[in-house]
Amino acid sequence: MLGVLVLLVSFLLVRSSKLCPRQCLCYDASELVDCGSRGFTHVPRSIPHGTQLLDLSGNDLWELRSGSFTGTRVLQVLLLSQSHIQLLRSKALSSLTFLEKLDLAYNELRVLPPDFSQGLTALKDLQLSHNALQRLESRSLEDLESLERLDLSHNHVQVIEAGAFRGLSVLKLLNLSWNQLTVVQRGLLTMQQSLRVLLLDHNNISKIETQALAPLHTLTLLNLEANQLSSLKFKTLLNLQTASTHLQMSENPWTCDCELHRVFSKILHVRHLHVDDYMNLTCHAPLSLGVMHSQLCVAETATVLLITGAVMVTVVAALVMAERKQNQKMNLEK
Repeated sequence: MLGVLVLLVSFLLVRSSKLCPRQCLCYDASELVDCGSRGFTHVPRSIPHGTQLLDLSGNDLWELRSGSFTGTRVLQVLLLSQSHIQLLRSKALSSLTFLEKLDLAYNELRVLPPDFSQGLTALKDLQLSHNALQRLESRSLEDLESLERLDLSHNHVQVIEAGAFRGLSVLKLLNLSWNQLTVVQRGLLTMQQSLRVLLLDHNNISKIETQALAPLHTLTLLNLEANQLSSLKFKTLLNLQTASTHLQMSENPWTCDCELHRVFSKILHVRHLHVDDYMNLTCHAPLSLGVMHSQLCVAETATVLLITGAVMVTVVAALVMAERKQNQKMNLEK
């Protein structure tokens, strides 16, 4: 009899009030509701009002409708990964004003609605990796004033509209790796003065505009691996006025001419810039940048100087000869 009583008490401690969805587990002590991988096709309605962490990952939701979370206003963590979500309706998340972490990774989202961030002013961590996003519109993220981590990796992002990140003034980590970006434009990161980690690896970036990185005063890591960079302007990286920034730039088709050699030579002498993978940089021609002999570029410079000198000597000699002839002519006329 005592054993049955213990089991009954334990069950009541685990299951919350009658509001707990039938197929979920609700833990009163931690305000946790576990509805993960339960086959839900929509957000269950009977979630306890005091829930702080809601796990809905691994379901078949397809879409999040407007007002889906109206009854869970104190929610702080919402897990929705791997739920086959393709569509976010307008104001689907707007009631979650206390939400601090939102995980939408491994879904099938192609676009974020313009009001996606409405109401999410307390959000600190947003996971959107492994979706099918193709562009970021200027308004979709504008209300995320508390966001510190944004993971957009493993999407198909080709276009980031001007001002898309303007509201993210306290962002510390931005992961845009494994997308289809082609250029890092000036003005893209104007408001990200607190950014510490910027991951741009595995894109199609062939150009970084000279002033694009200038606002990043606290950047400690910039990953540009596996892009389409063939050249680089020294001033582009010199504009990074940071205490210490580590650069990762291998797996790019560098054009290893003397100009690029001079650029990297300068970068390596800047105290706050550290090229972590310098010895692994390779060219689209079969020559390692790390072993490019500086003597070759010195020889090239010397050759140019010799040719220039020879031309100057020839010109001076011609002038001297012309002056002599002129003097001789004047003497004969006398």
